[in-house]
Amino acid sequence: MRGIQERNVNVRKASIFAVVINALQIVMVLVCAMYLIIGPVRPEELTLVRYVAVIATTVVIWGAVVDIREALSTRKLLGQLDDMDDTIEAMESLNNTLRSQRHDFLNHLQVVYSLMEMEEYQEANTYIEKVYGSITAVSKAMKTANPAINALIQVKLAACEKAGIQVALNIQSAWKNLPIPGWEMCKVLSNLLDNAIDALEEVEPAQRRLRLTLTEDLKSFRFAVANSGPMIPMKSRESIFQPGITTKVAGHGMGLYIVRKVLQDRGGDVSVISDVEETEFSGYVPKEITPLEKDGTAG
Repeated sequence: MRGIQERNVNVRKASIFAVVINALQIVMVLVCAMYLIIGPVRPEELTLVRYVAVIATTVVIWGAVVDIREALSTRKLLGQLDDMDDTIEAMESLNNTLRSQRHDFLNHLQVVYSLMEMEEYQEANTYIEKVYGSITAVSKAMKTANPAINALIQVKLAACEKAGIQVALNIQSAWKNLPIPGWEMCKVLSNLLDNAIDALEEVEPAQRRLRLTLTEDLKSFRFAVANSGPMIPMKSRESIFQPGITTKVAGHGMGLYIVRKVLQDRGGDVSVISDVEETEFSGYVPKEITPLEKDGTAG
């Protein structure tokens, strides 16, 4: 993985370099062409020089524009690969957790059996409660038909547990046949959940509550992420979706912009309501998206 990340960094640098160099190339060719066209040239050579200059300029500019377009396209794809890497890591984490639980299940049964034989019923009951809590914490995340989203939920549940956040999962739909790639929907939910977790750091541990809701209706898949953190001022509720705008001290202001862009590119959207008790971000993705919007399938 480290080698892949290093290679991605090199490609990013190369794409930036290509954009800069080709832009300079366009400027330089234009300057040379203008000099040849309006500079001192013998009359008998004027027409030929102008034809050559125009042809050369056209070819070089066309090639440079193509290079810049491809470089920008490459940067976009690399951004998507980064998002997919995050999703894959989350899925690997969930898979390892499930494998570990399966591996330990027989051991748990043997421990409980031994405690029962020794008539240590209270100890057996305590042990079962601990094991049950560990198993149900994972099973709570296994509610949708999308492995990537399940993995994301599991990772965020672990993060909430570490931060002392009480989580309520309200998953009323399996989200089957989600019309966008799972990793792309994970990008939306991950940004919203991370924002909620960050907001809850500003309140007392006993008051830290987060709720994730996944539903659907006849026309769309819907979601909501609510937290009991500080209220978002009315004047900021629309501007926070703009790039570079953030209410965090160390934030970069791109998370909510990315969320809205991903959803709007698919014909959906996101909105926020906030008061002194709760802040909720809710949004949707249409079940039917236009051919121009559809560039992938759920995964």
